[in-house]
Amino acid sequence: MGAHSRKCDWCGSGTPIVRDMEPVNTAFQYWCEDCARALIIKGDPIETYRELDGEPIYGRLLDAHCTLKRFYSFATA
Repeated sequence: MGAHSRKCDWCGSGTPIVRDMEPVNTAFQYWCEDCARALIIKGDPIETYRELDGEPIYGRLLDAHCTLKRFYSFATA
């Protein structure tokens, strides 16, 4: 199943924009924009991630809402 046919693992309805490459719980790896924003605002950003659509949507969310910028990194592999 490709990333484009997936749904957000948290809300079950949104289209994922980001994948958590080191999830604490493997049931929650794919996040839509709204759920990813909520994670960041809560203070629990995804530390190692991969953008799914080639657009830096999650990176922009981090820049806009995250005060602990040292904790995240873009997965390149």
